[in-house]
Amino acid sequence: MDTRNFSSSLIISTYNWPEALRLCLLSVKMQSVLPCEVIVADDGSTAQTAELIEAIRADFPVKLIHIWQEDEGFRLSKIRNKAIATSSCDYVIQIDGDLVLHKHFIKDHLAMRKRGTFVAGSRVLMDKPLSDKLVQLQRPRVDLFQPGLKNICNRFSIRWLSRYMADRYKNQDIFTLRGCNMAFWKEDLVRVNGYNEVFHAWGREDNEIAVRLLNSGLKKRAIKFGGVVFHIFHPEADRARFRETDEHLLESVLRKSVYCAQGLHQYMGSLAPVMQVENEVLV
Repeated sequence: MDTRNFSSSLIISTYNWPEALRLCLLSVKMQSVLPCEVIVADDGSTAQTAELIEAIRADFPVKLIHIWQEDEGFRLSKIRNKAIATSSCDYVIQIDGDLVLHKHFIKDHLAMRKRGTFVAGSRVLMDKPLSDKLVQLQRPRVDLFQPGLKNICNRFSIRWLSRYMADRYKNQDIFTLRGCNMAFWKEDLVRVNGYNEVFHAWGREDNEIAVRLLNSGLKKRAIKFGGVVFHIFHPEADRARFRETDEHLLESVLRKSVYCAQGLHQYMGSLAPVMQVENEVLV
């Protein structure tokens, strides 16, 4: 599939780690195929992140947009919805700002796009010494065989093998995905009302939207041996409220939900469709 001149947005979520975000953005600049625009979805970072984006925007090769909201705790679903609403493109590729992208990351994702599907990718974990070195040097290239890399099978970009695996690898498993590496047709996100904003703690918002997309009739494609990203080490997120997020996920599974009441449409203004859900009209 031709990946040139295709309308795609890259959405990068971030929170108070400008050094990692800068490294991520440098890896975006080095892509063999660039997105049409990059939207930084900022869940309440301090002014340092805004200053970084303003500085890097001067010689950034595509439109660089900064969407920011007040720091009122973990509100990743909300800021992603705002970024999706802002996107002007047909296709949305979604990552986190603590990743270094392989040079063919965007190209691989665009080659994987297919109507009636969404795409879930993997990540390569980097240990702390390697991560600290890359962040300190601001070096956006990772040598595939250097010490400090884990998940050996996730680090290679092999186009024919990626195509073979796409519709065969755990395509109904809602847990074999990570929100740090996914892609969607924007119209499909609009149909299910984007991310569910009942999630106010880390975890499961990506699994929950996958549930609703599958219930809407889409299929999940896996991008293995392609769409490679290297994850910068940091301490694990606080999972104290994981039971709460699990309950939100379970509710959507049991109800066979397609549409969430509190989601994307509130940021779309007159472009938001009217949806009929269980005899109630939601705008």
